[in-house]
Amino acid sequence: VPIPVPPTLTPPLALPRRYRGLTLVLTFLCYTSYHLSRKPISIVKSQLHPNCTALGPNPRNNSNSSTWCSWAPFDGDNYKELFGALDNAFLVAYAIGMFISGIFGERLPLRYYLSGGMVLSGLFTALFGLGYFWNIHFLWYFIIMQVCNGLVQTTGWPSVVACVGNWFGKGKRGLIMGIWNSHTSVGNILGSLIAGVWVSSAWGLSFIVPGIIITAMGIVCFFFLVEYPEDVGCSPPLHHDAGGVTSNDKDPEAVTSNEGPLSISGQSSVDRSDSPKEPAEEPKAISFLGALRIPGVVEFSLCLLFAKLVSYTFLYWLPLYIVNVAHFGAKEAGDLSTLFDVGGILGGIFAGLISDYTGGRATTCCVMLVIAAPMLFLYNHVGQNGIGTSIAMLIICGALVNGPYALITTAVSADLGTHESLKGNAKALSTVTAIIDGTGSIGAALGPLLAGLISPTGWNNVFYMLIAADVLACLLLARVVVKEVRGWCGCIARKRGYVRT
Repeated sequence: VPIPVPPTLTPPLALPRRYRGLTLVLTFLCYTSYHLSRKPISIVKSQLHPNCTALGPNPRNNSNSSTWCSWAPFDGDNYKELFGALDNAFLVAYAIGMFISGIFGERLPLRYYLSGGMVLSGLFTALFGLGYFWNIHFLWYFIIMQVCNGLVQTTGWPSVVACVGNWFGKGKRGLIMGIWNSHTSVGNILGSLIAGVWVSSAWGLSFIVPGIIITAMGIVCFFFLVEYPEDVGCSPPLHHDAGGVTSNDKDPEAVTSNEGPLSISGQSSVDRSDSPKEPAEEPKAISFLGALRIPGVVEFSLCLLFAKLVSYTFLYWLPLYIVNVAHFGAKEAGDLSTLFDVGGILGGIFAGLISDYTGGRATTCCVMLVIAAPMLFLYNHVGQNGIGTSIAMLIICGALVNGPYALITTAVSADLGTHESLKGNAKALSTVTAIIDGTGSIGAALGPLLAGLISPTGWNNVFYMLIAADVLACLLLARVVVKEVRGWCGCIARKRGYVRT
């Protein structure tokens, strides 16, 4: 006989909301720490090969070299290519690992997978910084640390998106995940500020401290993250109704009619294994090819490839660009580059809000990408005319570049991972997320590499490359945009027909 719940206990609707809030906060902090640990390399670059002549004569008096203050092996004329190799080592490993990571993420406990990846990421980040204190000057050491870190960091994105997708129905997912996705920019900002504290004195600490932070967050995640609503006796959210049409469009927290603990409907977390729904709760994980067949996955994946190319080129090269063009110091350039991420926060929220209101994820991305192209051109030509102009242009460019990137990697990935064609199989969420972000990571690897190869010919050519990538990203969404526009036209026609009758 079910035991009546005393009125003093937590109301049925409050429990799921508390767990949703906890999931958002924990996954936000987890992925903030991931990006926090990635950012130091872009800040430290200018210190590995600084302008030694500005520091005065060589105190060692053993060489007339103008690179006496540089850190070998980055003291040669090919230092930009070596920096590109460091970036590429991380990003290629990340791109390759991401396609594999989603498959593991569907088959392993997300809590173990995520926390283990964070601890290992903290280890390899700290080992990179220890190269300073151990006086290591071998390129292969830093390359290996970057490759290992790139592989283990692939545990993060599929895991956190899957956790959030497990707890939230479609509803206002774009706005919720747009705000939540600010963890990327917050992590970049914090990583820049933390790395900037030690970049000029002991750059090794610029890596060791972020490594300690992500390790600590991994331990917190292990003890407190809840993967599925069913694990704590709550009903899962509704992504689609029986007819395959998304329901709960107005409620970001929409779930089944019994939103509270399953015990309300006569099921407890203890006896749900005896429930007739048990077979549906453990569907088979989707295959890689099966995920590719979901409508929209290929288009958004290829679009993200070029969008992420632009975003990660700024992530890894913007501080050095500011140092070379605006002639700021390493710390000042790092601090100024955070404004690009501030714009990214605003752009992600704006993109999510607009796409929720219009229902056009692809159209929102396309419009922002179209506007981003001329803004990048203007930033390169007039963005350094004054500190006020530079601040304004960095925020605008950050919003337009990172807005589509944020929308695709969050709300779009969650929408496609719970697509109506899957018939309720939520096991696809991590795999779809990994495919989309993995394809985007190929662009993230290409962008910094191309920037390293092109920048010796002039920064103008780097920006032309970025503008071309933005245009290609927009064109790849053309078919999905046309489909959305036709849907709007059909909806308007139906409404007018209804008015006439």
